[in-house]
Parts: sequence; C-alpha cells; structure tokens
Amino acid sequence: MATGHLHFQSVTTICTIMTQTLSHIHRFLPGTGTPLLLLHGTGGNEDDLIPLGQSVAPGRALLSPRGKVLENGMPRFFRRLAEGVFDEADVKVRANALADFITEARTAYGIAAPIALGFSNGANIAAALLYLRPEVLAGAILLRAMVPLSEAPVTKINAPVLIVSGEVDAMMPLTRAEKLATDLRGAGAVVQHELLPTGHGLTQNDLALSIRFLKDRSP
Repeated sequence: MATGHLHFQSVTTICTIMTQTLSHIHRFLPGTGTPLLLLHGTGGNEDDLIPLGQSVAPGRALLSPRGKVLENGMPRFFRRLAEGVFDEADVKVRANALADFITEARTAYGIAAPIALGFSNGANIAAALLYLRPEVLAGAILLRAMVPLSEAPVTKINAPVLIVSGEVDAMMPLTRAEKLATDLRGAGAVVQHELLPTGHGLTQNDLALSIRFLKDRSP
C-alpha cells in the first residue's frame, strides 16, 4: 500500500466489487449512507484505500478511482514538475476530469455526492476538487495534504473538511498545509486542521480522527 506503515484490516469481506466502463478505472463497493471517494497516494491504485475506507466507515458505499498519470510507472492523479512542485495546469485538467467522473459514477451507481478520503497525492487532488469543483463533494478528509494551486478558490465551499498533517512530514511542509486550511476557510468551508507528531505515513490517530469526523458530520 502507499499509505505508510499502518496496515488496515477490512471489517467486512469484499463480496461484490462492481466496475462499469467509465472515464476512470475504478472499483465500486455498494453500501449505505454518504459514499466515500477513495483517492490513493503516489504508487497506489483503485484497491489501495478500500481497507481504510471500510475501517473508517463500515457499510458505506466506496468509490475508488485510479489516477491516470504515471510517474516512473507509478499511478498519480496529476503531474508534478519536481518534489513538491505541482504542474498547476495539469492539476486543473485532472481535477475537472475527476469531477466529471464523480458525476458519471453517481448516475451509474445511483449514489449521493461523496465525501473524499484522500492520502498524499490523493488528498491533493481532493483539495483541487474543492478549489475548482466543490459541488461534487459532500466533504473531504485530507490526509497529508498541501495547497494544490497558487490561486485561492473563487467558488463558495459548502462542505466540512478535515486536514490531518504530520508535524515532521518532510514531503508536505506544514506551512503549505496551513495555507490550504486558510484558503478553504476563506471560501466558506468549515475546516478542522489537526497536527500529529509523525511524518508522512499514516497512524492510528489518522484513523481515529477520520472516524470521529465522519460520525460527527454525516449519516
């Protein structure tokens, strides 16, 4: 998995994984309540965060697309020019394409607007969705995210957002995570920004914060 050293065990057996031919390779697990949109980190795929999704929200519908960009053979959701330097033109194109996929999937599977649960690169593309197409999300959990675009959002964001940052994360500078929180709040989002004494990998505290966020804010 591309989620560090934390290993998640599925709370339910995956009996049915539905996949239709849509604009992104993906997995869909039927369920109840507000769906989760699972967005993997660099080197992950559509299977990577399913155990995490099942752990934080047992019984929820899960929609998990694969990023379309390859970096040294590893899937990502958008291109970068260097470590921590995003190709912002590509971010915009890929975020809009992902928003269109969410709309397709909602029609194909008959689901409501999802809450994004993204890690690293997946959290950054989820943040870009909030900047550019916030109407496609009912909320977002951004694990190890930073500001995806230099321009602040111009569309009002009516969604709750949890950002969880590592205090010693060398890949996601804390100042850029704080800028993300500031930008989202400026656009109207209700933002909870949590700092953990850890690096880039996920911990049990990430799991606990995600569970609490979902219980407090959605059915």
